[in-house]
Amino acid sequence: MSDTWIIVGISISYLLLSLVMGIVPGLKVSKSSEGYVAGDRSMNLLLLYFVLGASIFSSFAFLGGPGWAYSRGVAALYIIAYGTLGMVPLYFFGPRARRMGVKYGYLTQAELLSERYQSPFLSVLLAILTVVVLIPYLTLQMKGAGLVLNTISDGAIPYWLGAAMAYGVVLLYVFFSGVMGVGWTNTFQGIFMLSIAWFLGLYLPKELHGGIGPMFQAIQQEGLGNMLQAPGLQSDGSSWSWAGFSSAVMISAIGFSMWPHFFMKTFAAKDDRTMKLTVVLYPTFQLFLLPILFIGFSAILSFPGIEPADTILPYVLRNMELPVVLVGLVCAGTLAASMSSGDAILHAAGAVFVRDGLRKFPQLRTAMDQKNVERKVIQWSILLISILAYYFAVISSTDIVSLLLGAYGGVAQLFPLVFAMFYWPSATRLGALTALITGIFVTLVFLFWPELKPWDIHEGIYGLIANIFSLITISLLTQKTDSSIVEKFTHA
Repeated sequence: MSDTWIIVGISISYLLLSLVMGIVPGLKVSKSSEGYVAGDRSMNLLLLYFVLGASIFSSFAFLGGPGWAYSRGVAALYIIAYGTLGMVPLYFFGPRARRMGVKYGYLTQAELLSERYQSPFLSVLLAILTVVVLIPYLTLQMKGAGLVLNTISDGAIPYWLGAAMAYGVVLLYVFFSGVMGVGWTNTFQGIFMLSIAWFLGLYLPKELHGGIGPMFQAIQQEGLGNMLQAPGLQSDGSSWSWAGFSSAVMISAIGFSMWPHFFMKTFAAKDDRTMKLTVVLYPTFQLFLLPILFIGFSAILSFPGIEPADTILPYVLRNMELPVVLVGLVCAGTLAASMSSGDAILHAAGAVFVRDGLRKFPQLRTAMDQKNVERKVIQWSILLISILAYYFAVISSTDIVSLLLGAYGGVAQLFPLVFAMFYWPSATRLGALTALITGIFVTLVFLFWPELKPWDIHEGIYGLIANIFSLITISLLTQKTDSSIVEKFTHA
């Protein structure tokens, strides 16, 4: 058997192991929507830490992170900057949301927001927004899985087939087990990925340059010091401005905890202490992003000109004299990175589409109130969403980090509404609706027509400015929400 197929065999064995680990936990929770979406609200610290933590180690980290370090230098440090700050809001929002979920049966972010602002239309709008922003995020994971299997097999496994193999497994365990399948596979995948990340991050610089310090010295001596000069480069090779870098960190940090597949895990936490401890411990995952970036830096001089840059990790593995079993394990770890985010995203998208979208139509709500019907509808919605994301993964040519960074501008528009939900009693229904629509509109305008930007900052920042201005102005001019509803949230 050739080395290529040994590597592929290890990767396929990993996929099968993940499938078993994902399906078995789902047998232990109730068959209700609460069991499927929130795991009967029983997640302990270990599971919650890895469910949230492993979501960092996605295709974005294992492929996009090294890709940016390889092609854009220290610009990749923006990942660590926003990851350190991004979970802080959940220290305050998370316990409140969890308590309200236990008391009133909430399972999604939009259920909270639509109740606070007394707007079924807001719920439907958020369902649409959630699916729209999560599909690019899921597409990103599928692209990563396809790239890995295609590269390690020397093209024997087509890109489209690689993505289908990995996400066929994800679809199966998410479909049958829901959030508990996501939790246990993420724990397994997280521990595996962390081990692989540190090994590669130390081994490759040592093997190629004699160590991490000599690696950076060599880059400087070869006249590539601009890659080591903050804030790094843009995709066209020109210097990234500090305004662009800072606004990318800001919009990502603001949007980080607003991702529905993150926020929804607050409803699964066992208690407030578990939620707060998870947030406090979460920044430790940033320590494991450093070696991921070292991988990209180590390849700048040794493997120049590799396109697309997102493939640099699997390319390096295939062109170095490494034991074949080790290469197979690393490739499996890279697949784990993709799958550990993709499963949570897929699960959240299906749950939100049904709970916040379809259930707002009276006839559909009546049908889904029958025993376990809602759970089945969520399952089939997950199948539909995965097919749609797979379609975009196969035809899209956008690089992995840019795909994710663009989606952050949209999801960050939820932050002012969530903050006001708990902390600003004067926020009103019209204020919230106007703010969200205005923020998304402005973000999209500057996303598609960047030449209109007056300053070189992320389009999502412009959206947030318009969002907050609209929320405050319209809320002060419109009828206040019933005080009993407001107190329900501000005293949660």
